[in-house]
Amino acid sequence: MTENATEGTRQTVMIAAFEGWNDAGSAATAALQHLHEVWGAEDVDELDPEEYHDFQVNRPVVTTDDDGLREITWPTTTIASAVLSPGGRRVVLVHGIEPSMRWRRYCRELLDIAEEHDVRTVVTLGALLADVPHTRPIPMTATSESVGLQAVLDVEPSTYEGPTGIVGVLQHAAAERGLQSVSLWAAVPHYVAHPPSPKATLAILARIEELLSEPIPLGDLPEDAEAWQHGVDELAAEDAEIAEYVQQLEEAKDTAELPEASGEAIAREFERYLRRRDRGNPGKGPTV
Repeated sequence: MTENATEGTRQTVMIAAFEGWNDAGSAATAALQHLHEVWGAEDVDELDPEEYHDFQVNRPVVTTDDDGLREITWPTTTIASAVLSPGGRRVVLVHGIEPSMRWRRYCRELLDIAEEHDVRTVVTLGALLADVPHTRPIPMTATSESVGLQAVLDVEPSTYEGPTGIVGVLQHAAAERGLQSVSLWAAVPHYVAHPPSPKATLAILARIEELLSEPIPLGDLPEDAEAWQHGVDELAAEDAEIAEYVQQLEEAKDTAELPEASGEAIAREFERYLRRRDRGNPGKGPTV
C-alpha cells in the first residue's frame, strides 16, 4: 500500500481470510466470498489438505451430485485471482480453514504462491467477539508492521501480545519475506456471535475499499445488514436484561466517541462516495 511506483501500474495484492478462531460471525470469510463473487475471481490453485488438517477436527463432507454420484469435499485452502476493471489491478484471494498443523510450512506455501503472482502486499481479514453494541457502526482495527504503510495509510503497529491465530502468523511471515502487510479486524457484538454477521462483513468491505481505492459493489449486503440489526433489536426487546445491557454498551460507546464528533468517519464516508461516483477513474490517493 504505497503510492504507485509507476503511473498506471497497480500493485498486486493478496487478501486472505480463514474460517475458525479468526472469524467471529463468519464476517471475514463472508467478506472474502463476496469479493470473489463481485470481482469474478477464478480459482487458480489450492493447498493439499492432507498436509495441514486433522480430519477429525475439520471433517470432509460427503454429498450427492446431480447425476446421483457420491463425492467427498475435503477441507482445503483455495487461491483465486481477479483483475479489477477499469484500473487493471490484480488481486489474489485466499480462502481457507485455519490449519491444524504445520503452520510455518503452510504460510511458506501461501507466500510462495504470492511471489509467483508478484504480490507486493498481503492483507489479512479477521473478526473477533467484543463488548460492542449492535446498534452502532462496527468498530474496525487496521494495523501494519510496515513503517511506510503506517505513515501513508495512518495505521498503527499492533500492540497485541498473547495467543495468535494463522492470521497473525501469516502477517509475521509476510513481513519476514519483505512484503508489505496490513491486518484488518472487525469487532462483532459477542451476544450475537452466531453467523452470519452482515453488518461486520459490510464494515470489512468498506475498509478494503478505502485501502485499495477500488469501488466494491455491495449488492444486497446493506439490506441484509439492516435486516440483521432489526432482528437483533426485536430479540433484545423481548429480554429486559439484554435490552439493559445493550443500552449500557451504547452509552459507553457514545461517551467514548463524543470528543471526536465523528469527523474522521464523515470524511471517510465522503471519500467513499467520491470513489463510487468516479468509478471510471480509480486509484486516487494513497493505496496498496
